[in-house]
Amino acid sequence: MAEPYQLPLFPDHARLIRIRPERNEWRFYHLAIWPDLFGRALLARYWGRIGTKGHLRLDPYPDPGAALNALAALARRKRRRGYRETSA
Repeated sequence: MAEPYQLPLFPDHARLIRIRPERNEWRFYHLAIWPDLFGRALLARYWGRIGTKGHLRLDPYPDPGAALNALAALARRKRRRGYRETSA
């Protein structure tokens, strides 16, 4: 029997896409929490057009909890703008 899989209560990453061929729009937006060397947390934001190199932005936060809150708020905002979760 397979081990049960526990879903994280507070996900530390999000992978979103928005595809609208009628507007020639093929976008991705990835969010992740990374630890830094000084005990803080970084919110990594990686976005761009699907098939391109994209852009990377690192936002520092004083602790992982603050970074998780920011990740959740950004993911919520992106979902309202039409982005959807992707598994890959």
